[in-house]
Amino acid sequence: MKAFLLAAGAGSRLRPVTDTVPKCMVVIDGRPLLDIWLGAFGQAGVDEVLVNLHHLPDVVRDHLAVRTRPPAVRTFFEPDLLGSAGTLAANRRWVEGEEFFLACYADNLTDFSVRSLMDAHRASGLIATLTVFHSERPSAGGVVEVDGTGRVTGFTEKPADPVSDLTNAGMYAFHPSVLDEIGGIPPADIGYDLLPRLVGRAQAVLVEGYFRDIGTVESYRRAREEWPARALR
Repeated sequence: MKAFLLAAGAGSRLRPVTDTVPKCMVVIDGRPLLDIWLGAFGQAGVDEVLVNLHHLPDVVRDHLAVRTRPPAVRTFFEPDLLGSAGTLAANRRWVEGEEFFLACYADNLTDFSVRSLMDAHRASGLIATLTVFHSERPSAGGVVEVDGTGRVTGFTEKPADPVSDLTNAGMYAFHPSVLDEIGGIPPADIGYDLLPRLVGRAQAVLVEGYFRDIGTVESYRRAREEWPARALR
């Protein structure tokens, strides 16, 4: 099983923290967020992870160079950001022939089981599975509409007037064929450019438990306060 960990963003909303530390290396309860994600992938049985890099790439490379635990990790440097979907498309050959692959945003902190995403995707028979959560600010994310079976019937990225609080949680299972839906010149974004094309062919899985996007200084502060109690469970 292979997984993309999308970590190339500059983290401008997290400055000054990210002036010297890439967003995926910010520390939560004594551990870089990158290690929390790699640990979750390892527990789920993921064999290999691709981490895309852009801002302060050597900080991540140096950290990974001394890591010995599975899964195996490769890096993909982007001199110019390709966007989340652009990264997937640029590495199409890496996932060719896979039953499916995972893609997760590195700036989310969650105790959601990656294996449960994998199991749900295998059971569905659809080409895509995305995770969703009930957001306090749905207009800041991708709002998902589903039917009674969990199939996605609508998707709008950052709508001015959201139809619900059910919002994209940035963890996906994709059949490699979804990469055929990504076209044009990068950058290309999963939320804007890919998910709307998958409406009717994807299912949504609700994230139960802890979930927080640590992309701002305030959300990072809250995560550092909240996570230690969650990690002990």
